[in-house]
Amino acid sequence: MLNRRRFQFIAAVTLAALLPLGAHAEGKNPSKLRVALLPDENAATIIQNAQPLKRYLEQTLKKEIEVTVTTDYSSMIEAMRFGRIEVAYFGPFSYVLAKSKAPNIEPFAVGVERGSPTYQSVLIATAGGPVKTLADVRGKPFGFGDQASTSSHLAPRAHLLKNHQLNGETDYRPVHLGTHDAVARAVQAGQVPAGALSKTILDNLIAKGMVDANKIVQLELSAPIPNYP
Repeated sequence: MLNRRRFQFIAAVTLAALLPLGAHAEGKNPSKLRVALLPDENAATIIQNAQPLKRYLEQTLKKEIEVTVTTDYSSMIEAMRFGRIEVAYFGPFSYVLAKSKAPNIEPFAVGVERGSPTYQSVLIATAGGPVKTLADVRGKPFGFGDQASTSSHLAPRAHLLKNHQLNGETDYRPVHLGTHDAVARAVQAGQVPAGALSKTILDNLIAKGMVDANKIVQLELSAPIPNYP
């Protein structure tokens, strides 16, 4: 089952695509709508979870829907920039990066998670590991997701700097692991002593049994982040 935020996102895609003057393909109404989802988890899982919505869109819009997951955030930005996709599901930070390279793109929907237009990063550590508090991150590796990720890089990195005076350039070693689930698994296994990812994604991973809540410690939450446009 797709998570609620993605469902609401695709529902908004449906509404936008039904508009006669929609922005897809520079004002045209293409026979195939290419929708790119953010590679914030394992790509195979994202594609599998997207199949019910793919079928829903095809039935509703009466057109072919191609759902893709790019290899990383930068690839998704470039795909939007060069017109290889019509719709993209960006995070706040990756949207800003995309907008700087493709000024004509416009946000038309923001996800709502459990009634809130915001979400948070969670900073976690290996249970029984060397990081008991975030002050212990000093001098150690810290796991982030993609460099263009809001909740698995930008927000937690800012949280470490603002609240604990820990600078990623000098005080600890950032390790970019690509996806949120990769961060959770690496921390759980002790491959990195601490890391950060979306709280929503971590909750889903725990609920699915993909992460053992007893093997990690949730240390702190970031400030609220605007939901994905």
